[in-house]
Amino acid sequence: MATDTQTAGEHGPAYLAHHFDTPAQQFDTAKLAMWVFLAQEMLFFSGLFVAYVVFRFWYPTAFSVGSHLLDWKMGMLNTLILLTSSFTAAQAVSYAQRGMPKRVGWMLILTILLAAGFMVVKYFEWNHKFHVGFLPGAHFKPDAEGMVAIGDAVKLAFHGGGIGYHLRTFFGLYFVMTGLHGLHVLIGMGILAWIWVRNHRGEFSSEYWTPIEITALYWHLVDLVWIFLFPFLYLID
Repeated sequence: MATDTQTAGEHGPAYLAHHFDTPAQQFDTAKLAMWVFLAQEMLFFSGLFVAYVVFRFWYPTAFSVGSHLLDWKMGMLNTLILLTSSFTAAQAVSYAQRGMPKRVGWMLILTILLAAGFMVVKYFEWNHKFHVGFLPGAHFKPDAEGMVAIGDAVKLAFHGGGIGYHLRTFFGLYFVMTGLHGLHVLIGMGILAWIWVRNHRGEFSSEYWTPIEITALYWHLVDLVWIFLFPFLYLID
């Protein structure tokens, strides 16, 4: 594994970019930049949450029915998966700080596998929605199986007062919000895989673990967004 002693030059360690004076300055700058990026991401998702709250206020019955059409057990499973993946990502940072690259590698692999598990669960959930016709916009056309899956009370609500029309809005927001979150999960998986490769090459040590930490920060954002999505979409009646 490369160390400061092995790679240091006149300017400093090999990982120190030329426009920074010290590793500490580089670390603080990278972390600040990531926090700024995360703040922007939170503003982005906040806009979607505000839209959801507004439409739910306008069409409470339709959105309540929409929540009943989602499988909260799958949502709970994915919540547990992401919470566990945040723990493994944090452990990767902890092991990196202690100079334990093999354990870092294993934690990164576990995080990637958990992320893949999240996407598999989401695939089955989305696939069911497509199968029974619970789609956004003009494509919202529940078939017989979809209607059977809805409880008697929900079916009565579905047939009254234009609720079916407003369910299109619910599923439009559902697919946009969970789809964008899923995209962030896929991006995170790619970054985690890249960090694993770099760790395998011995690019990190107890003196330099910045990319691991800022990647973990991004992953915690992915987890945080889902923690809000889950109750908003699946639990609030």
